Amino acid sequence: MLVSQILKTKSSEGVVTVPPTTLVSEAAKMLSEKRIGTVIVSRDGSSADGILSERDIVREIGARGAGCLTNTVDTLMTSKLVTCSGDDVADVILKKMTEGRFRHMPVIENGELKGLISLGDVVKARLMELAMEKDALEGMIMGH
Repeated sequence: MLVSQILKTKSSEGVVTVPPTTLVSEAAKMLSEKRIGTVIVSRDGSSADGILSERDIVREIGARGAGCLTNTVDTLMTSKLVTCSGDDVADVILKKMTEGRFRHMPVIENGELKGLISLGDVVKARLMELAMEKDALEGMIMGH
């Protein structure tokens, strides 16, 4: 299954982005209200300059205390992004996410942010694929 196929199964709300000057406390509030695990940091709303996850925030609070909540997101974000394109195969993305120990990956096409896939999205797609394969094999065995 391709990343573009996974994106089609997601809600049409799009990717949540925040400018680099957003306070960490504001980003944390947004994550909580929207019940999401990450935001893309973007100067223009269509590119990906970085990514900030709830884990990033919790780690920084653990290391420095609540004072980090008054910092801007660009001070905590991961700026060396691992991205994919719509043409990438889900199994390859699953391996990258597992080996890199991260749960979200921006989908970039020609420098533009097209979506965001999560580890859960990829696992769900793979399970659907396996169910279809199972059904096809059972059909062949039964002579359908």
